[in-house]
Amino acid sequence: MFAVVRTGGKQYCVKPGDVLKVEKLEVEPAGVVKLEDVVLTSSDDGKVAASPDELKGAVVSAEVLKHVKNDKIIVFKKKRRHNYRRKNGHRQLMTVLKITDISLGK
Repeated sequence: MFAVVRTGGKQYCVKPGDVLKVEKLEVEPAGVVKLEDVVLTSSDDGKVAASPDELKGAVVSAEVLKHVKNDKIIVFKKKRRHNYRRKNGHRQLMTVLKITDISLGK
C-alpha cells in the first residue's frame, strides 16, 4: 500500500513506516499531522485510485520526529565586467515525518 501526497509544493510517494523530510510544518515534535492533500493511492490488492471521487476522505497520518535544517545551498550572482559579485547561503527549515497510517477513506 502506498500513497502520493502533496505538501510544501512537492509530491512524495509514501508507505507506512517511511521517514521523509518535508518543508517546515507548524507542529511540535512528537505531534501528529494529517496530510489530506492525497493525489493517488494504491491498496494491497493493486487497485489504484486517482480520481477526486475515489480520493474523497483519503488521509495520510504522520508523526513529527524533529525539526532540522537542510544542507546549505550557495547562491552566487555575477555580472561580468561590472565588478558585481554576490554570494549568499541558504538553509531551508525542514520537518522530519514518520508515516504511520494511510487511510483510503471510502
